[in-house]
Amino acid sequence: MNYEKLIPSRNTRLKILGLTDFVPDKVMIKIQYWLKTGRLLNLNDPKRYNEKLQWYKLYYHDPLMTECADKFRVREYVSSKGLDDILVPLYGVYNDSQEIEFNTLPNKFVFKTNNGSHTNILCKDKSKLNFQDTKLVLNSWLNQRTPRAGREWAYYDIEPKIICEKYLETSNDELIDYKFYCFNGKPSYIKVAKEHKVEGLQNGIFNMAFEQLPYCRKEVGIINEKIEIPKNFDLMCKVVTKLSEDFPHVRVDLYNIDGEIFFGELTFYDTSGYQIFEPDEFDFILGELFTLEKMIF
Repeated sequence: MNYEKLIPSRNTRLKILGLTDFVPDKVMIKIQYWLKTGRLLNLNDPKRYNEKLQWYKLYYHDPLMTECADKFRVREYVSSKGLDDILVPLYGVYNDSQEIEFNTLPNKFVFKTNNGSHTNILCKDKSKLNFQDTKLVLNSWLNQRTPRAGREWAYYDIEPKIICEKYLETSNDELIDYKFYCFNGKPSYIKVAKEHKVEGLQNGIFNMAFEQLPYCRKEVGIINEKIEIPKNFDLMCKVVTKLSEDFPHVRVDLYNIDGEIFFGELTFYDTSGYQIFEPDEFDFILGELFTLEKMIF
């Protein structure tokens, strides 16, 4: 069932999900898993990566995950690992958009909320930005308050804030996102994502030798051009090893602009555990790396 075609508005879908907060997490996760993947969820003996992510939501609750899921507080965690130099410069943190003083911000910047996805505003030219409309949009995101939408436990207790950071620029205006799948402190695969100027969002799966594999996220265009290994790739691997060592599983996202590494985020529930891989076997390949036996918390 393609529920997104039935209800194309993301805001409407979130409002509907907000009405289901009373439904127990386990029940709702099973319903959502079926709606989004077309499969029944096996929690008793999960084999797929996406099944194990649902188990992770329900049964592994390390408080450190909440700190690191918060896109503002995670900066403290990155600093604690001695990696201050990879943090994107921060211009401001706000509890309400009315606190923003636009005259103090540079011409280019990025707004985002600390507890959501798809809640970003990329400003390339402040003179063309409607300040009042921007404030209304940002506050609407703060007030959505749908941390239980995907029943992702780590986001339940994050206090919503607005963050303003430096706008990361590249020579061709195509910023590549390197998303490292890490298990027990070991990076194993990389999902590379980029926004092509013509073809839109593209992705591909790479191994740790940075060789593209015949896998991708379904319904997202596959990268069909040569992606060069990033400069300082070995250093990127060392960074993600440090940032992932405290968790059974986390996806560590980095940017690399001409050899300068920038931290993106830590993600514990990749695509909320509803991602469809093509071919399907990659779901099982990642699942084999995601060991649940040691996760007694």
